[in-house]
Formats: sequence, C-alpha cells, structure tokens
Amino acid sequence: MGIVDVAKTLAQVPTLLTLKKGLTPRPLEEKDCYATLIEATAARVPDHTAIIFEGDRISWSGLNGAANRYARALKETGLKRGDTATVFMENRIEFITTLVALNKLGVTASLINTNLRGRPLTHCITVTGSSKCIVGAELAASLDEVRQQLDLDADSGCLWVPDGDAEAPGDWARNLHDLAANQEDSNLPETAENTLGDNAFYIFTSGTTGLPKAAVMSNRRYMMANVMSHKAGLRCSEKDCIYICLPLYHGTGLMLGIGAAYSSGATVFLRRKFSASNFLSEVREHNATCMIYIGELCRYLLNTEARSDDHANPLHTVMGNGLRPDIWMEFKQRFGIKRVTEFYGSSEGNVAFVNLLNKDKTIGTTTVKHALVRYDIERDEIIRDSNGRCVEVKDGEPGLLLGHINPEAVFEGYTDPDATEKKVVRDAFEEGDAWFNTGDLIRKVDVGFSLGLPHYQFVDRVGDTFRWKSENVATNEVGEILNGFGQIKISNVYGVEIPGADGRAGMAALTLEEGTSELDLDAFADYVNRELPSYARPIFLRVDQDIEVTGTFKMIKNRLRDEGYDPGKVSDPLYVMKPGSDRYEPLTEEYFAVISKGEAGY
Repeated sequence: MGIVDVAKTLAQVPTLLTLKKGLTPRPLEEKDCYATLIEATAARVPDHTAIIFEGDRISWSGLNGAANRYARALKETGLKRGDTATVFMENRIEFITTLVALNKLGVTASLINTNLRGRPLTHCITVTGSSKCIVGAELAASLDEVRQQLDLDADSGCLWVPDGDAEAPGDWARNLHDLAANQEDSNLPETAENTLGDNAFYIFTSGTTGLPKAAVMSNRRYMMANVMSHKAGLRCSEKDCIYICLPLYHGTGLMLGIGAAYSSGATVFLRRKFSASNFLSEVREHNATCMIYIGELCRYLLNTEARSDDHANPLHTVMGNGLRPDIWMEFKQRFGIKRVTEFYGSSEGNVAFVNLLNKDKTIGTTTVKHALVRYDIERDEIIRDSNGRCVEVKDGEPGLLLGHINPEAVFEGYTDPDATEKKVVRDAFEEGDAWFNTGDLIRKVDVGFSLGLPHYQFVDRVGDTFRWKSENVATNEVGEILNGFGQIKISNVYGVEIPGADGRAGMAALTLEEGTSELDLDAFADYVNRELPSYARPIFLRVDQDIEVTGTFKMIKNRLRDEGYDPGKVSDPLYVMKPGSDRYEPLTEEYFAVISKGEAGY
C-alpha cells in the first residue's frame, strides 16, 4: 500500500462528511420537491446558463420561468397533484421544462422510452393510469398509431410540443407551447404543498418477466441522488459544465446528470443522441468538465481513431455505470480523466453503490444494509440452507445482491403490486425480514486502503434478464412478442456474449408451427423491426425442432446459451442480423470467425 494511495483516500474524507447530511433520509411527509430546488437555484444564479442544446441556451431563471408557464397551461387542462401524465419526447430543453412543470403541480411524470412502438408503447402509457400524454412533435406519428387504444381524457388527453421543422400532429393534440405562451412566469403556490413522499417519476424497467414495469421514484429518492451526484460524484458547482448525451427517460442521465445540475447550478450541455465523432470537439468548445456515461459509450469512444492530443481537453470527472474493468484504465488515460465515479443501482432498487473514493475498476461502496447470497445459476434460484435461510458467500465470491428493506432503505416498487412482491425476498436470514432482490451478481474486492469501507465489482445479471445496448432486455417479454408471428409456435429467448461488445446480445431459438417448413426471414424481420425496439431485437436466430422444458414447464436455456451461435456446435439452421442491417441472413462459419475475433462491429 503506497503513501500516495493512502493520501488520496484520506483526501476524500471532508467530502464524505459533507455528503452524510444530504443522504440522511428526511420524513416523507415533509413538504419539499425537486422543483423547489430549481426555484432556489434560479434565485441564486438567475442569469447563469442552465442548458445548451443544438445552438440554443436557456438560463436558470429562463428555465424556471418557462416551467412555470407550462405548469399553468397544464393546470388549465385539468392536471392536479396526484395525477399522472406520460411524457414521450426526445432529449431537448422542452423535455426538461415539461418535467419541472409537472413536478411543480405535484403530477407524476411517466417517462417513456423513445424507442417503443406498438403494443409496448400502449402498455406503458396505460399501466400508469396516465390521464394525459405530452408528446414531442418528433414522436407524434408513433403516438398516433396507438392513440385509439389509449384511455386518455377525451378533450385534452394529448398535448404536443414543437420540435424545429418536425411536422405538427393533427387536431387530436393541443399545442402546449402555444397554451403556455401568455401564462405568468412566477412560481406557483401549489409547489409548496408537494411532499418528499410524492411520486416524482415513473421510470420503466424491463424487469425479468412480462412487459416493461413502471418503477416508482419519489421526490425524496430523486433529490438524494441529486445531492450524491452533485457533492460526491461529480463534485460540481455553477462553474462546471456537464456533458449529457444519454436518454433522459432513463435514470442515469436524469438522476446523475440533470439532477446534479439542479442541485449545483452547473450548466448542462445536452445532446439529443450520442455522437462519438463530435464528442471531443463539443467537450472542448463548451468547456465540459464533467460527463455522464454508460459503459458502452466509453467503449464506442475508445473505438474511434486515437489522436495524440485526445487527453488535452477540460474533462476531468465522469460518472455513470457499466464501465468494464478491461477498458477502465485505457479510457482514463486516453481522455485524461482524473476521476471515475462508477455508480451501481436501478430505478426501482433500494440499494446503490458509488465509487466515491476513486478506486479503479470498482462500483464502490454503500451505507445501505445488504447481503451477497449464494445463487444457483443453473436452477435460476437462491440457495437456502436446511433451515430455509439464505447463505452468504465468502469474500471474493460472486453472490446475488439483496438490499434490506427498512424505513431508511424503502423499496418503492412498481405500480403493479404483484410485480413489486415478486422482487421481495422474505425470511432470508430471520423470520419476518424482507430484502429487495436486485437480480445482479456482485463480489467484494480488495482495493487497498479504503477507510475501512468494503468495495465491490459488478459481475453479471442472473435469470431471464440480460443487458444489451445499455438496456435491460426481458426475455419473456421478447418471447411473447416473437410468438405473435404467425409461423412461430414458441420461442425461447436468451442472451449470448459477443467478443468485444458489452453485455449480451439477444438470441432466439424458434420452433415453427406445424406445417411450416421454412421461416419467412423477410416477413419475420419486418415483424421484429416493427414490434421491438432496436436493443431488444434478437441478433441471432436458431430454428429448433422443439423447445426443451423442465418438469414445471420452464424453458431450459443453459444448453442453448452454452452452444450459442457456433455453427460447429449447432446443427439447427442459424441466422444473424449484421450491424447496420435490418434483415436476417444465414450465419456462415466465415462470419462466425469474424465475430469470434471481435471484428464484426457490434
């Protein structure tokens, strides 16, 4: 253990002590919400730039005023505290304005993945009981396709927000921007009535079964994440600029990036979508000192052509999740990053880990009571001893992470009570206890001097969910949709590894209906592209004679995962959707060799 390492670790102590107060849970009935935080920031640094987006800038007072005008317009449509409104819009200033406006009214914002279409989109809007849907013009056509299937307010159920030259929807939606134009921009009295226990967001997660589930996020949990990111993760102030190119319907960008800006007054440089080729030039142009990442984004940046001056940029701190150990040091060194605050958590979970001590290749530590327990991957179940209790793993061994449910670590769950209960492990170590099942394997690691705080590494997901393109993919959900194709009798979906790519790619073993001799690849591809978002579309297909099941009719995936898409192991027909393509074609041994070398470009 070097003196320098000890000194660097000890230097973190003042920040940790400051953070402790901000992360001490306040009573849920206390009156406060994140919109109040923005009002305070607007009063403190009114003329400071809040957001830069596609050449436009808005100050903190401008953002707060615009949100007030939106809120008054939304109030006139009938929205009130306790209601839910769906927001279906790409990253832009108006997206943030809309969320803040809803929070000022005490309305829960249900955030929809902009990749969704058809049945999953209908489900997500319906399941939260949304009375209204606020859509960006850029996505209005997708909403229009399912509009007749939605149970929204008859007269003003749909509102839309202009987006440059994007075509305006028909008369089925009212223009929110126009409705807000002549409203007052002063703060609303309703905001002072909101409480920490009120729901701020519904953020959708694939979970392990069924269609996407709406995870509940209260004002308290969102604001605690804001403080953590602001004071200990990014350590930012109004002097900083945070680079955000992640979709804000997900927790990472919304909690760690936008939330930290709300709390600190930092400027946000916001991108609609990630662009590796524009990354460094934008960082330099806008003096971005911080960035919110996901691991795949970092890998994409490393795959760009390296230049000798890549490290010469103002970026010094990054925060996010999924930065894999195999590229961690290369990423830091190439782009001159001094601090990586890796974060582990989920939108619905009650336990989170943060790498606050800047220890390389770790998700950090947590103050929440938790346990790592033995898990049977083959049977896809927790191992219990002869007394029916969970068994903790030894240090260094991967174990299923459980987060203890208690008043200071509440599991807020989903809008579906049954789905909530399925994520709770009861009587784990003693009768009557309750723990949140994260569905993730992690392990304790030795990082040297760490103030006595144990540190951990993420290992993998378990069960029927895998991650691809930084999204959780529920195999049952994908399988249900594939089974809707006329030629498919039943499908078995699972994740397979691709060398050089993060996460697992989707693969589906398909059993055809009787009388169907050959899968119509073009028609099936059209169906997949129409019904599934890009990250959930199977990359590999295997046409199997029959689906192997257990005695309790659970589909067996282990053999299929082990054989993967290797033509040398699989005698069934294999097909692949290559990068940049939307069609399936036979998987040859030659192309398998390209994939195996990590040269396919996934």
